[in-house]
Amino acid sequence: MYKAVFLDMDGTLLKSDHTISDATKETIGQLTHQGIPVILVSARPFDAILPYVRELSTSHYPVVALNGGYIVLDDQPIFQAIIDAEMTAGLTRELKLFKNTTAYYLQREWFAGVDDEWIEHEQQIMDVRIKVQPIEELVKEWADHKTGPNKMMVMSDRGSIDLIQAHLKSIYGENLNIYPSKPTYLEIMNPAASKSNAVRFLIERMGLDRSEVIAMGDNYNDKEMIRFAGMGVAMGNAPDEIKEAADYVTDTNNEDGVRKALEKLIWGKE
Repeated sequence: MYKAVFLDMDGTLLKSDHTISDATKETIGQLTHQGIPVILVSARPFDAILPYVRELSTSHYPVVALNGGYIVLDDQPIFQAIIDAEMTAGLTRELKLFKNTTAYYLQREWFAGVDDEWIEHEQQIMDVRIKVQPIEELVKEWADHKTGPNKMMVMSDRGSIDLIQAHLKSIYGENLNIYPSKPTYLEIMNPAASKSNAVRFLIERMGLDRSEVIAMGDNYNDKEMIRFAGMGVAMGNAPDEIKEAADYVTDTNNEDGVRKALEKLIWGKE
C-alpha cells in the first residue's frame, strides 16, 4: 500500500491556468483524510507554493521548494543546500558570456540584476517582490555572511539554454546540478539539492520505504524523483524521456491526470 504522495506543481498538479481542478482537490482531500500525506515538490520558491498548500489544507506536511534546495515544515526550514558565494560569483561571470536573465533564490527571497519581461513573468506567481540590485554587490554580501543562493534560474530562448547548459557542465561537471525545468529555464543548484534527494530525506524522517511512495511529475527536473519512487508517474504532457523513466503514464495536467492516477493506483479505480 502506498503511504505518501509527492506531487510536482507546474504542469502536474496545476492546470495551464495555474489552478487546481475541484475534482483533484477532492481526491487529495480524501487521501489526507485517510492519513496519506500529499507533499508538494516544486521548483518554485516557498512563498509561491504556500497559497496552494493552504488551498489543499496540507500545511501540516513538509513543503519542498526550489527543487529540493529548501524544505520547510511548520513554517521552519528543516533542510537547505546552497551554492557558495565563490561558485555563485564564478557562475555569474560565465553567464555574462550569453544572452540570458538570471534569478537568484535564497530561502524566501529572490534577486536579479535587472527587471525585464522574464522577471515580470515569474513575478506573476510570486507573493514576494523581487529585489533588483547589482549581483556583484549581492554576492559580496553573501560571501561576508558565508552563504549563497539555494538556486539560480537562467532564463533565455531554447537554443541559448542548450548552449549555456553545455558550457556550465563543461566547467562545473558533477559539482552542481544543472538541468532544464522547461526548454527556456535552466536550474542550477548544489548537488545535494534535488527533488529525488528531497523525497529520500523526507521518507527517512517518516520511516517509509521508497516502495511505499508515489511521485508524479512532468519535466526533466522530475525525472530522478520519478525514478526513485516506488511508483513513478509521468504526466501525459511530459516529454517522451520522462514518460520512459516512469512506471505509469497518466493523463495531462489539463485533463485531471493527477486525480486519475491517484484513484487508479490507490483505490484501483479505472
